[in-house]
Amino acid sequence: MLEREFPAALQAAASGDETAFARLWRDAHPPLLRYLRLLAGDAAEDVAGEVWLEVARGLARFRGGEQEFRGWLCTLARRRATDLRRREARRPMQFTDDAADLDQPGADDTAAAALDNLSTQAALELIATLPRQQAEVIVLRVVADLDVGQVARITGKRPGTVRVAAHRGLRTLAARLEQRVTR
Repeated sequence: MLEREFPAALQAAASGDETAFARLWRDAHPPLLRYLRLLAGDAAEDVAGEVWLEVARGLARFRGGEQEFRGWLCTLARRRATDLRRREARRPMQFTDDAADLDQPGADDTAAAALDNLSTQAALELIATLPRQQAEVIVLRVVADLDVGQVARITGKRPGTVRVAAHRGLRTLAARLEQRVTR
């Protein structure tokens, strides 16, 4: 988090300073991408690109601090992921007979290989086993570091519902982790 440096970086980025925009991107992109991996799966990078394009177009109009900026990013991400699911529902993919071969990463896919080795990926996979609402709330609260009010606005739920979903999800995750350890 940029904390005290955020207002200056935001103002400079809104004025067209590419270095300042890059600072905002470096700070906010990793949690945004983790959130999108939950919502959009393999299309997370593409959706994130759309989100950042929208941010670049609307940054001059944005008002708020760092937490509001993160909330805005997650709101944009959720909308883009919803758009993606709608597009996919209208035009489902049809695989060829060689679908298994098409689904394999290339030999030179270093990024995918690195992600497979990260404990963050394992945590996100475990979170993804939760019911969708619980998983989304946990990613927004823990990974994107948003408060209950922001998560409630993003998801369209009441703050109490967000708290309950987070509590139940975290309790379920703790039980699943305990089962793995005792095996």
